[in-house]
Amino acid sequence: FTEEKLGQAEKTELDAHLENLLSKAECTKLWTEKIMKQTEVLLQPNPNARIEEFVYEKLDRKAPSRMNNPELLGQYMIDAGNEFGPGTAYGNALIKCGETQKRIGTADRELIQTSAINFLTPLRNFIEGDYKTITKERKLLQNKRLDLDAAKTRLKKAKVAEARAASEQEVRITQSEFDRQAEITRLLLEGISSTHAHHLRCLNDFVEAQMTYYAQCYQYMLDLQKQLGSFPSTFLSNNNQSSSAPVQSVSTPLVLASASPSLPSVSNSIVTSGISELKSSSGSRKARVLYDYDAANSSELSLLADEVITVYSIPGMDSDWLMGERGNQKGKVPITYLELLN
Repeated sequence: FTEEKLGQAEKTELDAHLENLLSKAECTKLWTEKIMKQTEVLLQPNPNARIEEFVYEKLDRKAPSRMNNPELLGQYMIDAGNEFGPGTAYGNALIKCGETQKRIGTADRELIQTSAINFLTPLRNFIEGDYKTITKERKLLQNKRLDLDAAKTRLKKAKVAEARAASEQEVRITQSEFDRQAEITRLLLEGISSTHAHHLRCLNDFVEAQMTYYAQCYQYMLDLQKQLGSFPSTFLSNNNQSSSAPVQSVSTPLVLASASPSLPSVSNSIVTSGISELKSSSGSRKARVLYDYDAANSSELSLLADEVITVYSIPGMDSDWLMGERGNQKGKVPITYLELLN
C-alpha cells in the first residue's frame, strides 16, 4: 500500500462497473445522512431536545414526556382565559384559541411519531446497517487487492524456478480470492437500487404524514376562525378603532335616507322581510349597493354605489350587518347600504 502511494508499485484497478457502483453507494450514503439530519431538525428544531432524545435512546430508556410549544402556548391561553373569566369575550376567545393550539400540538406529535417510524428509521437502518456491511466488504476487497498486487510483485522479482512456481501459485490463489470478494461486493452494491426504491416509498409516507398534519392544522384554524367570527362585531374591530365605530357607520346612512329626496325609496317592510328571510336561511342573495361605503377596519368590505354584490348571513352575526362578497374579496357590510334583488 505504501509503495502504491509512493508510485513505486502497480495497482490492480477495479472494473468500471464496480467503480460506478461504489461511487453511487457513497453518494447515497452522503445525501441520506444529510436528509436524515435535516428532517430531524425540521421535526424537532430544539437542539437540546434532540441531544436529550439521543442520549435516552443510547441508554435504552424512554425520554420523559414534555409539552411541545403549541401545547404549552395553548395551556397558557386556557389558563389566562379562565383567569380573565370564561364569560368575557376575551377570556372565551383565549380558551378557544388555547384548545386549538393544543390540538395542533397533538397533531405535531403524531407527525413526529409517524415520520420517525416510516421515514427516519429506514434511512437510519441503511446508514447503520446496509452501508456498514458494504464498508466492511469494501475493506476486505481492498485487502484482497493488496494481497494480489504483492503476490504479482513477488512473481516479477522471482529469479529461481522454484520460487517462480511458488509465486505463480500464490498469484492464482490471491487472484481467485480477489475475484470472489469483488463479486460479493458487487452484489451488495447492486442492492443500492432497491434501497432507492425503498426510500422512495418511505418518502411518499413522509409526504403523506405532512399532508395529513397540515390538513389537520388548516381545519383546526378554520373552525377556530368560524368560532371567533361568531363574536359580536364590536370585539372584532382593530385595536386602533373605537368600539363605537360600527354603530356610527350604521347610523349615518339612516340620516341620509330620511334627509335626501334623491335616494331611492324602499319600503321598510319589504327590506325587513327580505333581510329576515336571508338571515333565517343559509343561502345567499344578490344586492345592489345604494351608496359608497368605506370600510372602517379589515373585517369590513368597502362598497361603491350601484355595484351588485353577493350577500349572506352567518350565525351569531350582528343584526345590522351581512357578509358581502365581491370576487375574492369579502367582509362585513351594513344592511342599510343595500337593496336586495329578486
